[in-house]
Amino acid sequence: MDISTICIHGSVNRKDPTGSVTVPIYQSATFAHPGVGISTGYDYSRVQNPTREQLEKVIAELEGGVDAMAFSTGMAAITAMMELFRIGDHIIALNDLYGGSVRLFRTISEKNGLTFTFTDMADLASVEALIKPETKAIFIETPSNPMMQVTDIAALANIAHSHNLLLIVDNTFLTPYYQNPITLGADIIIHSGTKYLSGHNDTLAGFLIARTEELADRLRAIYKTIGACLSPFDSWLMIRGIKTLAVRMDRQQANAIALAKWLSKHPKVKKVYYTGMPEHPDYAISVKQSRGFGAMISFEVDSEETAVNLLERMKLVLYAESLGGVETLITYPMLQTHADVPIEERETLGINEKLLRLSVGLENVDDLIEDFKQALK
Repeated sequence: MDISTICIHGSVNRKDPTGSVTVPIYQSATFAHPGVGISTGYDYSRVQNPTREQLEKVIAELEGGVDAMAFSTGMAAITAMMELFRIGDHIIALNDLYGGSVRLFRTISEKNGLTFTFTDMADLASVEALIKPETKAIFIETPSNPMMQVTDIAALANIAHSHNLLLIVDNTFLTPYYQNPITLGADIIIHSGTKYLSGHNDTLAGFLIARTEELADRLRAIYKTIGACLSPFDSWLMIRGIKTLAVRMDRQQANAIALAKWLSKHPKVKKVYYTGMPEHPDYAISVKQSRGFGAMISFEVDSEETAVNLLERMKLVLYAESLGGVETLITYPMLQTHADVPIEERETLGINEKLLRLSVGLENVDDLIEDFKQALK
């Protein structure tokens, strides 16, 4: 079945006696037992809820995993996943990650006894050289946030598995519609469901998807213990959002390609980072492992003054944190998503006062271009 069809029909419970074409919202904290030692399959909504279960089934099917767990936020999902590790464990992480992930690792995970090495994943030999006896996992985003680096998932999976390591991939930017890391060898997939999966900037959610039953069992035990589960209503909103994932992603990508080309020719724009441009250094890897390039663009302008003026002059595009919704949003990473990353590290990556990140929405692309024209005067 095509993935676009799964988006629409994967969440439908064909056994529902009412014939409802949408998943009901089971707004219940607890469920009655038919008898002693007998369960309907649902006992307490922290453990499982029928609405959330249908959402998790469609996410697992879209990503090709054996199980998916829906959390209250993307950061709640990552925080729970880190409970797989013990004091002294070492994790190799991409050096260009969402600032919230870096903050979690440095302020919480390191406090709890884990160690991290952040590195560029383009040089696979250097990544392998960082592996130590205590190394337990490799953690990446691809494309990365905000510099749009693309990591060869299959090649990295071969390295990870040859050393008995987990490969963890944040797939938020491309979604399962354009990329399926498990089919390329990843062990755990992360999503901030708040972004493209929801698609409407109205819901917070996060997901973990496991490749194996053993991993799924371990994560389920953590999940029910920590309790950061997604509510029934938010689960329903997520299901509704996913139904339009395919059409949204295709339109947003088409807009992003047109906008990236336009930006690349503007005299005040010095560099455009978009994986769908053939001149992007990782373009060949993207073509090999993904079905699309997504709708995230970062670009560098000629001065801090230009960046600030653009943010303050935009009329249609919204200056706001987050991404993946139907509205086009522009973000200033150094002050927003990566404000907690040390300045030396930010600037080494290129996250400076001239860099802006753009989440391209569903508006008419000519209207978006006109907005940038007037803002860049």
